[in-house]
Amino acid sequence: MLSDSEFVAVYGRWASRTPQDAAGLFDGYRGVWWIAGGWALQAFTGVERHHEDLDPSVLSAELPLLRRHLAERLHVWTAASGALWPLLPDDRPDADADDVLPDGTHQLWTRRTAEHPWEYDILLSPGTAQEWIYRRDPSIRMPLGDALWERDGIRYLQPEIQLLYKARGQRPKDDADFSATTPHLDGRRRDWLRGALERTIPGHAWISRL
Repeated sequence: MLSDSEFVAVYGRWASRTPQDAAGLFDGYRGVWWIAGGWALQAFTGVERHHEDLDPSVLSAELPLLRRHLAERLHVWTAASGALWPLLPDDRPDADADDVLPDGTHQLWTRRTAEHPWEYDILLSPGTAQEWIYRRDPSIRMPLGDALWERDGIRYLQPEIQLLYKARGQRPKDDADFSATTPHLDGRRRDWLRGALERTIPGHAWISRL
């Protein structure tokens, strides 16, 4: 695991971006997008935290729409297995994600040029415009409208789903997010997260805390 300074030395720095910045970037985008990660938890709880980057999410199935939208705005790089590859705009722009992305790609890093910092860490989500699917266990799914919530015209991933994604890493910042978020979860959200953890990570420390 690289330290922050080692990461910057290898990959370059990240610009400070907010959900409002993402709303500007995605203005006019014809696909589905939402905000995930720490910003989604902060929006729900009101508890401010440090953010290393901003994680907009899009549907993998709508990758061609995204590439057309970002063309001439941001360069797109695939991030998988600790390596980055440029996804050039003329490289099969209408191809499905499985046909054009390296195996295991679930993220796209974007920046204006090599002289600029990275701007958005775009997450690729399975599912459709009607249904959210958990990437690590496709049997866990729900209507997309239930998986998202909205504030000020920006849609965010539900907090219990975001905590499920964070549970596998259980880094100090993930535990901090869990502690900050769970007091804001009602019984329904707690029950859903507990059931999802019991199904996917039996024995996880958060289960007893829920």
